[in-house]
Amino acid sequence: MKEYDIIVIGAGAGTKLVTPPSKIGKKVAVFEKETPGGTCLNRGCIPSKMVIYPSELIRMAADTEKFPVFFKEKPVADVTQIFKRVNETVKSDSDSIPIAYEKNPNIDYYPKEVRFIDSRILSDGKDTYTAKHIFVVTGTRPNIPDIPGLKNTPFWTSREALSPDKFPKSLIIIGAGFISLELGAAYKAYGCEVTGLTRTDVLRTADGEIKKELNKHLPFPIESHYQIEQVDFKDGIFTVTGINELGKKTIHSAERLLVATGIRPNTDNLGLENTKIKTNANGYIQVDDHLETAEPGIYAFGDVTGRYFFRHSANFEGEYLFDLLYGKKENQPINYPPMPEAVFTHPQIASVGFTEEELILKQIPYYKGLNPYSSSATGMARMSSSGFVKVLVSKETEQVLGAHIIGEEAANLIHQILLGMYLNAKLDDYLGMIYIHPAISEITRNAFRKVKEEKLKGAK
Repeated sequence: MKEYDIIVIGAGAGTKLVTPPSKIGKKVAVFEKETPGGTCLNRGCIPSKMVIYPSELIRMAADTEKFPVFFKEKPVADVTQIFKRVNETVKSDSDSIPIAYEKNPNIDYYPKEVRFIDSRILSDGKDTYTAKHIFVVTGTRPNIPDIPGLKNTPFWTSREALSPDKFPKSLIIIGAGFISLELGAAYKAYGCEVTGLTRTDVLRTADGEIKKELNKHLPFPIESHYQIEQVDFKDGIFTVTGINELGKKTIHSAERLLVATGIRPNTDNLGLENTKIKTNANGYIQVDDHLETAEPGIYAFGDVTGRYFFRHSANFEGEYLFDLLYGKKENQPINYPPMPEAVFTHPQIASVGFTEEELILKQIPYYKGLNPYSSSATGMARMSSSGFVKVLVSKETEQVLGAHIIGEEAANLIHQILLGMYLNAKLDDYLGMIYIHPAISEITRNAFRKVKEEKLKGAK
């Protein structure tokens, strides 16, 4: 049996527990059955944003006539070169990870699958391994719904959509979450005819007013509350048959079909049944407030725990565990700061904290301030016809309970509110600072001014 100080299963966010402890003398083994770097680097955050950004340039160019600025010709994207750059860049970054590990005498990299055969013993089918601390960071994979005919077709997941063998003229997307909205918007900008189908709402868990605004400005047509009955593939064409919201049977056809209907944890082949590690009904690993599983010395973090599904949250958890076990942090439970999220679609969306619906359900008293982009100097300059900043402030503490932004630069704009939440800033703190005029951040200030107005009305 090979013994280590640390074993990490998964070379995505798991890398947070590989190089840092190796630098303080810990002997580390890391196992990865796919390409190193995880979902974020290989088939998620990074390649998707590299695909999305050039598409935003096309959308900007298409929106200039209102100023009026005219181009003699429409911009044309060399989609083949765009995807080539994406995949070459991602491959180069991924390939560099094991090369760096090989140069480190304290790291052994194993490009293979491993599973538990006993409480603290792992096997790759040939050799066995153990360690004082074991970290399970195996992430998730696309969840494929049980739709008649689907499994017999060459459908896409996000993996194939980020590395297409040929850019399609038409695309059907099943699902209306982050992946659907981001990739669908990019494909549409590049000239693909995109149609979305979802059995629920678009961006189901978002704040209600965000969803309402998004539905007014969808980057591509999406049929919500659509019940799919059958998927067929013949002569290079996908056909999706289903019942629309009005109860009418409709048929959609396209060259490609992207299934983006959520994710499932990579826990089914880990041999967890040979340990004390517990999972919930959906297969996500259960951990305590120190990210430790029911098996002492075995920890899990990232998507596989089902708490948050962001690389930034997984990085935070990995850094916490390093400080807890090998740094100077006292034995304190993990304390998550406000956790932001963003959808890089068109229009862009960013959120943090409670939605208004959640506050109503929890009966938490709040003030609301909503300010459209158009009601600001920069909105006038940009001739903004959509978008807003919405803040939800506690009536009791006057601290921000939630914030939701839809519009240009939303993912950047929300960080101002995020910092305030982290520092427990109150309403007057946001209003007391000086904002550059006419910067886009004045939209946020105006939203807080609306909160102040609501507060003063209530005091009368």
